[in-house]
Amino acid sequence: MAFAYQIETDVDKVNFQEVAEVLHSAGLAKETDIPNTEKAFRNSDLTIFIKDGDRVIGVGRALTDFVSQSAIYNVAVDSAYQGQHVGHTIITLLLEKLKGTNIILYTHPQTLTLYEKYGFRRNKTAFSHFSHGSEEGLKWMEDEGFFLPEGYRFESEIGRY
Repeated sequence: MAFAYQIETDVDKVNFQEVAEVLHSAGLAKETDIPNTEKAFRNSDLTIFIKDGDRVIGVGRALTDFVSQSAIYNVAVDSAYQGQHVGHTIITLLLEKLKGTNIILYTHPQTLTLYEKYGFRRNKTAFSHFSHGSEEGLKWMEDEGFFLPEGYRFESEIGRY
């Protein structure tokens, strides 16, 4: 089956309102914050945009040193295009470009099992620190299931600290 959409990597050739809308529609952003979405993608080392004609329908980005460490963020597909290999294409392209590095991935809780198919494993030793987040934004992330409950301990940690 041929991939019916266009792949774009140039941030100057996309509409960031559409990018922000894709992130919002996929549940990766509470609201459509166009200026910060654009800044985040422009400051990334790798960007992938999938377009249907001129319209952005899928996105993904990565930060990397291209030697040992990489992080994938904001892999999102417009809900109308989910199930059409758009997300698969984004992940596959990012993994190809990041080959040879250790890759961490930050995703929506509802998509955790999807990434296991690509060889990702859940990590018990990762933390997140949100110095720029509003209380409202952090509450939204808690409600969506991004965080373990505050004070949560894995069984192997109980009584050790």
